[in-house]
Amino acid sequence: MSTSRLPDPGLNPRQRKAVRYMDGPLLVLAGAGSGKTRVITHKIAWLIRECGIPARNIAAVTFTNKAAREMKERVGRLLEGRQGHGLRVSTFHTLGLNIIRRELESLGYRPGFSIYDAGDSLDLIRELMRRGAGDDKGLAEQVRWQISRWKNGLVSPEQARRDAAPDDPATAAAAALYEEYCRHLKLYNALDFDDLIMLPVLLFEQRPDILERWSNTIRYLLVDEYQDTNATQYRMVRLLTGVRGALTVVGDDDQSIYAWRGANPENLARLRDDFPALEVIKLEQNYRSTGRILKAANQLIGNNPHLFAKRLWSELGYGDPLRVIQVGNEQLEAERAASEILHHRFVRGGRFRDYAILYRGNHQSRPFEKALREHNIPYRLSGGTSFFAYTEIRDLMAYLRLLVNQDDDTAFLRVVNTPRREIGPGTLEKLASYSREREISLFTACFELGLAHHLSDRALQRLQRFADWLVEMADRAARGDALELVRDLLVQIGYRQWLEESSRDGKMAERRWENVQELLAWMKRIQESGTKERSLAELVSHMTLMDILGRSDQEEGEADAVALMTIHAAKGLEFPHVFLAGMEEQLLPHHASLEGEALEEERRLAYVGITRAQRALTFLCATKRKKGGEMVECEPSRFLDELPQEDLEWQGGSRAAKLSPEESLRRGRAHLEQMRNMLRRGNAAK
Repeated sequence: MSTSRLPDPGLNPRQRKAVRYMDGPLLVLAGAGSGKTRVITHKIAWLIRECGIPARNIAAVTFTNKAAREMKERVGRLLEGRQGHGLRVSTFHTLGLNIIRRELESLGYRPGFSIYDAGDSLDLIRELMRRGAGDDKGLAEQVRWQISRWKNGLVSPEQARRDAAPDDPATAAAAALYEEYCRHLKLYNALDFDDLIMLPVLLFEQRPDILERWSNTIRYLLVDEYQDTNATQYRMVRLLTGVRGALTVVGDDDQSIYAWRGANPENLARLRDDFPALEVIKLEQNYRSTGRILKAANQLIGNNPHLFAKRLWSELGYGDPLRVIQVGNEQLEAERAASEILHHRFVRGGRFRDYAILYRGNHQSRPFEKALREHNIPYRLSGGTSFFAYTEIRDLMAYLRLLVNQDDDTAFLRVVNTPRREIGPGTLEKLASYSREREISLFTACFELGLAHHLSDRALQRLQRFADWLVEMADRAARGDALELVRDLLVQIGYRQWLEESSRDGKMAERRWENVQELLAWMKRIQESGTKERSLAELVSHMTLMDILGRSDQEEGEADAVALMTIHAAKGLEFPHVFLAGMEEQLLPHHASLEGEALEEERRLAYVGITRAQRALTFLCATKRKKGGEMVECEPSRFLDELPQEDLEWQGGSRAAKLSPEESLRRGRAHLEQMRNMLRRGNAAK
């Protein structure tokens, strides 16, 4: 074998060992910044080029579209020509969706099924609740979360009813609705997001022949961020790899911060039980952060129990002291962060995008936004409004869903009177009541003779006119050009005119129409990116899944702007200079997480925040903070006491050391320069 062909130059010895290991299942315990994506991508290239496994028989799964795209692009750069053709690199949910599409008949679904997002699921649950105990939006949201947790834990409706605590209203309500919720999804030919993993798992367990076919299709499986897998995802991995154990998983129990959505770091330990021959390779060399940052991270996380012990180290030098800045309140906290960014850029240069302000919860962002705006500092806020959350986009997506699945009641109700067709709430209530009695969809009910006994002739005609139009458009959707159909649909329903009539002013109407055009342009790009033209049903399911996944996978963009985001959202990212805000008891750690495993997860969250920093790390905390409309006293986070005190430089508060005259002079000059710049901008604007 010629070593010149080996696709792993530049790997350190442990990374190289992980890439070339083929003697059984492998766990790569990859610490923060240790090059895990490099290992996965080089291993895929090794499997194809050196082990002779066809790309079409390899699958790599991760948790975000962005990570999957990056992984696929990096593999493409390592391979030549069409060596990577057929390679599956996707999220877990995309893999599940592809399995469902192939096994629709066995699952009992029809082509053109809908994928419900959280809002659609909530609407269905509220509708089911209205038929029983009434509509309580807060309780409905709790029920939705509980059903999602059960699905992620492979808990059946029967088991949920047996185990539900009668003194817990949300759990009891969820247990009572769980089976009916699933039944209505099936009635509407719809799946929710959790079904994309659960249904393939249940199918594999019930149909060994189908499992064998997929196990032969996916001959080697690689899993990224394994510590974030839940019970259904773990079971899917276990079933697909079977006795062959052709598996490489990469994970870090110290970065497991998603227990609230079902992630279970214990899945790392279960690997050893399920695969006794499991090999463990630790990646401990960090290529991101200075030694002092890693020392703090190691000491902090050392207070947690560990499945596998590891210690990060770096060759990037020891670095500057870690600063802890204590101020009077959250406004001063934000003001100080803005001031520090201006000062640092004035002294050392650099770009605004080199800075990130991270916090425990989205509610902490407002003072920072205000302070940055007042100092004319550009910023980018993660967790903003999704493109798919705009009313006009939800309208059009509902139309498209309905064209490929007329039994989608949620989509039907959204568009039946948008734009207005004089089909009022009374008509829809009677239609819904009739469809419930008959246990059919709203669309199907429109054609039943018995509906005439419940509606006036005029109301019935309007409903049937809409339903007939849907049939005609759906027939066209099944036959022809999807893009041309959508453009024609917009003309037929007069949607642009509707936007003009329903918008506050002409500018808003134009912006909303531009959003519609952007959706059409995206559909065109999807069509052009494939080897064959996709049907409307394929386009709709693709876009729906991209929407759901994209809400937690927003692009960070290329703008020169300070990043404002939660620590959860920052996972997987890195910045030269990081501010960790709200380092206080009751905030980080959160007041609801001060004991046991919950506290351990909060410590892991702080660890993730610390390890986002490459060169400089500043902790911010307030002595008072407004909670529930009142100012309350705050104590510095216990996690600050768990850091190496000799590496901390406190500023403000009782532990602070006074600034040296030189430092005071430098800061004064920086603020003076900022004032001069503001004056120049003010004069230029006159």
